[in-house]
Amino acid sequence: MTFTHLKAIILLLALSLISCGQRNKKDSGGEAVPQKTEKQQLVPEDLKWSERMALSEIHRFPEAWQLDFHRKPKWSYTQGVVLKGIAALYDKTGKEVYFDYIKEFGDTMVNPKGEILTYDMAKYNIDMVNTGKILFYLYDKTGEEKYLVAIRTLREQLDAHPRTSKGGFWHKKIYPWQMWLDGLYMGQPFYAEYTGRFSEGDEAGKAWNDIALQFSEIQKHSLDEETGLLYHGWDESREQQWADRKTGTSPHFWSRALGWYAMALVDVLDYFPEDHPSRKDMVGYLNRLAAALAEYQDKESGLWYQVTDMGGKEDNYLEASGSCMFIYSLAKGVRKGYLPESYSEVARKGYQGVLDRLIEVEDNGVVNLTQVCAVAGLGGNPYRDGTYEYYVNEKIRSNDPKGTGPFIMASLELDR
Repeated sequence: MTFTHLKAIILLLALSLISCGQRNKKDSGGEAVPQKTEKQQLVPEDLKWSERMALSEIHRFPEAWQLDFHRKPKWSYTQGVVLKGIAALYDKTGKEVYFDYIKEFGDTMVNPKGEILTYDMAKYNIDMVNTGKILFYLYDKTGEEKYLVAIRTLREQLDAHPRTSKGGFWHKKIYPWQMWLDGLYMGQPFYAEYTGRFSEGDEAGKAWNDIALQFSEIQKHSLDEETGLLYHGWDESREQQWADRKTGTSPHFWSRALGWYAMALVDVLDYFPEDHPSRKDMVGYLNRLAAALAEYQDKESGLWYQVTDMGGKEDNYLEASGSCMFIYSLAKGVRKGYLPESYSEVARKGYQGVLDRLIEVEDNGVVNLTQVCAVAGLGGNPYRDGTYEYYVNEKIRSNDPKGTGPFIMASLELDR
């Protein structure tokens, strides 16, 4: 058992005792009323949902590298999704259990030389850049040089990463000539934060233009003018079976891919220069997407379907990760002034839908998020053809970090 795990257990037990003590009411004669036998409360129900989910994740995955159900340490994008929310919780609450959880991840995954465990730059996988955002946080909090070395390694990947003919990052080396919406979130917020912190002069100008290019390219090739939604992937070569021979796009709109893209926009805008001419374009992209999301929000539940524009079709379902990503992006977009105030209601309706339909609480207080699509992609082996049947038949599971991380972040936005 690690020190961080022990501290987490102590905190959970302490909170549990406080919670139980508050329920130990006395009768009018001063005698303690006998209590019903209850399972020990690991996660107190008087905390906000952001903390309840974070503590539940720490309970489920005592080591942060275990997020996404890993059985051994592995550098992956999913850890960064959850840890981004937990870092925000530490900044808000000051509870050391949250920082310790992040710090132990950094100590495990980055050795004293700054080498990242299991990371292989030669694979040129844009997903691997995402968790680098947590290294900025650890570098700021600890000053340890190893984190800066690791950050610069990930930035070097972007310099050599293969690109489309106009400069868009391939999703992975094994997926040549393809841009996926997912990749905008995986690479661009890190790229923007790095540029804002460390780049100057012409180097910075070139980087900001490059970041803007990624968004303009995906808008140019993946946007469906009729719906305002963007297709999951685009193949410049038109060689993939899933690619439309005329446009190169995949055949359907997938909510989580759209969620990645929405989060990429609101997070990159945190760093993107106010005076850059492309900033207004990016705010425009966000507004157009927000309008489409409001249109396709399920009116009864407030949630969004796995295949975004086909609500009610057989086997389609209200999906948790995409819904939480939309809620976070809309709420943050309103708070930061990118979106009109009216989208706050769209976000709140969606959030209530998550609480009403997708959250389950165990007797011990542990919180579960249900109906999360485990994974979906395009191509590969076995081949994923991007059809409607493909998306609705991928595995569904509870507590996938691609859902719990955005839930924590959405909860924090709406807590404000």
